[in-house]
Parts: sequence; structure tokens; C-alpha cells
Amino acid sequence: MRSKNFNFWIIIILAVISITACKRNEIEFADGPFEPTWESLKQYETPEWFKDAKFGIYLHWGPTSVPGVDGWYARNMYVEGHRAYNYHVENYGHPSEVGYKDIIPLWKAEKFDPDSLVRLFKKAGARYITPVAVHHDNFDLWNSRHHKWNAVNYGPEKDIIGMWMQAVKKNDLHWGVTTHLARAWSWVQTNKGSDSDGQYAGVPYDGNDPEFESLYLPYDEDNNQQHPLNPPVKWRLEWMRRMVDLIDNYDIDFLYFDGGAPFQGEDEGLSGRKVIAHLYNRSIERHGSLEAVQTLKNIPNHAFFEEGICVEDLERGRMDDKKDLYWQTDDSMGTWFSRKKNEYRDVKDIIHELVDIVSKNGNLLLNVPLYPDGTLDKEGVDFLHTMGEWFDLYGEAIYGTRTYDIYGEGPTEIAGGHFQENNNLVMTSKDVRYTVKGDTTYILLMGWPEQAVTIKEFKPSEQTVLEVMGTDGEAEWEITEDSLLVSIPGSDTLNIYSARGFTCVLRAYEK
Repeated sequence: MRSKNFNFWIIIILAVISITACKRNEIEFADGPFEPTWESLKQYETPEWFKDAKFGIYLHWGPTSVPGVDGWYARNMYVEGHRAYNYHVENYGHPSEVGYKDIIPLWKAEKFDPDSLVRLFKKAGARYITPVAVHHDNFDLWNSRHHKWNAVNYGPEKDIIGMWMQAVKKNDLHWGVTTHLARAWSWVQTNKGSDSDGQYAGVPYDGNDPEFESLYLPYDEDNNQQHPLNPPVKWRLEWMRRMVDLIDNYDIDFLYFDGGAPFQGEDEGLSGRKVIAHLYNRSIERHGSLEAVQTLKNIPNHAFFEEGICVEDLERGRMDDKKDLYWQTDDSMGTWFSRKKNEYRDVKDIIHELVDIVSKNGNLLLNVPLYPDGTLDKEGVDFLHTMGEWFDLYGEAIYGTRTYDIYGEGPTEIAGGHFQENNNLVMTSKDVRYTVKGDTTYILLMGWPEQAVTIKEFKPSEQTVLEVMGTDGEAEWEITEDSLLVSIPGSDTLNIYSARGFTCVLRAYEK
């Protein structure tokens, strides 16, 4: 027979375990001036570091990189007839037997070297680095305290976000993460289906297996790919716990939601605003001032947005004019996640996009799609080296600048909004953008002119000097009836296909 002392200690041990478990599930929010209301969050002011940075690197990387065929693989592999479904059946097996849970262990990240990658990104001109911490697939890339499906337990068996954080801070860059988790509740519901035709017709996909419910999530009739229509309290709380875990344990200065503020409702304690207020208050607690950046998107049916509470983010889009509030575009060198063979955009087009965005009071966050093993191919490395060459020449006209009276001029029209895919725009030296730093105005021509250029919106005085950045020369200029006529020296000998020739930048100041 067991002694009374033995039973006593069993009770104590169970109580301690219970209390510990409860504490792990509690959410401790930071105190501070920000409350989870729209009105309170409108106290937000963009920190100076972000205003000055202008250019950051984004990294879509995770289990989805393994198949290399579709950025929404975890959803589309369960859509009968979709290319991701067809690829999965042909290469891995039918999703009733082999599911996304079986893709995760194939992501090994065996050549992942965050130190060398961050050095490359810094050399390319980036001032902040923001890898994806969790995509819509409900798989955390950090040592998640509230979700067992994470990169420490499965796949690489490494704290990927912790490794990124150490490398970024070692290189004295600003650090943050992007998160795409709120939509997972409805986004993953395709894994609850089954084929309608063929030998597997009616056989449930593996998302119906209760053993893997924590990854695949419980069934809900809402399979909306944008934002859950009415997710349960349990999901809202789980999302909040995982976001607070990132904020508190990974010292982030930057947090991105793929949409607006999640989970609108009368209960402010269950809304995304609660997490945003926590981010801001925690930042003040750590730094003595607000140094955090929260980005949200203003897209219909993608959660909730109110101007002035954050930095607005445009996905693969731009503003059509300059804006008083600071904003950001997130775009990519190519596809969001890597393919079997990555194809990249023209570096010159990315530079022109950056210049246009900065002239309108924005930043560019550029995605670099790593291969599953954590490497980047030669073409991708060369792409980033070329960007670095351009920043070495003209970074003065970008970093730390502010907007001119007008963002620019020229014949090329740029539509505002998300998903504009401005990849096919061809801008020339007739397209002009302006930035300002102190008493100096920078005039950025989108190409090196082969002849004199007419500029209408910049009005020099007799004391104005126009230096051609990257050379030892000055531009010759004269005032015509309604414009400025500028002649650039050395145009006939310059290799306009080099990084130098992507733009021609004039530094204008008074003698």
C-alpha cells in the first residue's frame, strides 16, 4: 500500500504541472499608452529608423519550398485537378495517404547559413531583414511554445527564426518577421475534402485524420482563402498566443500581417488590435520610445484596416502619388517561394520600382526565394550583387531622404493599388523622380540620357550646382521658356547596361 506521503507528493507534482500548463496558456500583455482600440492605435508614429531605411529583404521559405511548384502548396495539393494536386500525386502519392504532414520532414535546410546570407543582403543594400515566421500552412519556423508543429520539432529541427535573428543583429540591421497565420483557419480547410472522381473518389484526404488535427486544424465549413468569416474563440486565442510568443521572445522591431488586423469584434480582447497594442507597448518598454513597425494591408475581405494605426503595406503594388503617411510595398525578385529553377525579374526594373516608391514616401521590402536547402543560386547572388553596386553609387539619394514638393514627372503612368504587377513597365531617362535630404535635392532619371533632358518640376537658381553622382563632373543646364534643359557629360562613353546606367542621379544644391 502506498504511503500517505507518497500520495501527498503526487498531488503536489500534479498541481505544479497544472499551474505550469495554465501559465503557458496565459497571455501577458504589456502595459503602456496603447489600448486595443482604433482611436488609441492612431497615436502611432512611424519610427525614424524605418523612414531612413527604405529597403529591406523578405524571405518566403519553408516546407512549401520543397515541391517548388506552388506557393500555396499546402492548400492547393488538396484541390483535385490543380497543378499542385497533380504534382503531388505524381511525385509523392495521393493526399488521402501522403499529405502535407509528409512534406514537412523533407524540408531539411541542410545548407542554411544565415550569417553569409545576411552579409549578402546587407551588401545588396538592405537595412532590415524580415523572414516569414509562419505561412498559411500553420507551421511555425521558431521554437514555438504554443504549437508543436514547428521547425525545432519537425523538418530542419532548428530554430530558424532564432538563427535569422542572431545573424541580423550581429550585422547591426533591423529585425522582424512576417506572419500569415490568421487566415490558416479557413485556408487549410481543403485538406478535409476528397476526390470526386477516379479510384479515390470519396476517400477522405489525410486532413480528416484526428491524429494530425493540430496541424490541419478542426473542420469548418468556411474554406475561404482570404480571411476566416467567423473563426472560433479557440483559434483567435491560439493566434494571439503565437504572435505574442514571437514579439516577446524574438525581440522584433517589425511585424507584418498578411492582410489587415485580424478578428474584428466587440470584444477588443479577441481582436488583432490587442496584439498590435502589445507590440507597440512592448517596444516602448524595451527602448524607451516606440521603435516598432506593424504593417497591414487595406484589401477588401482580408481582415480590418484603419489608416494611421500602422504602416500600410501594398502587395506587388505602388501608390500613384506621394503620401503623407509612410508606407511599404512588398514584392519579389521572382515568385514568392522558390521553384525548381528560379526565374528573376530584371534588376533594373526593381531599382526603378524602388526609386519610384521612395519618391512617394515608401519603402520596398523585396523577397528573396531561397531553395529548400537554404541556398540561393548564382543568378540570385548576382542579382543582389548588382543591387549592391547600384546602392554603392547612389545610396545617398535613397537612404535617409524625404519627399520633394512633387514625387516626379515623366510619361510613364503607374497605377496605384495592390497586385498591379508593375513588372512590364519600361521607364526611361524621361521619367524623373525626386528625393530630398537637408538642403540637397536629388534628381533621379530612370536611365542614362543619350542627349539633353528636359525637366519641368525642378526650378534652380543662378547659384544651383548640379553634380552628376558617380562621376567627377557637373551637368550643364539652362533655363528655357518653361523648363530646365540639362546636358549630362560623358553619355556617349558610358555603359548604360551597367548598374551605373540604371539611373542617372543629379545632386542639386546651392553654392
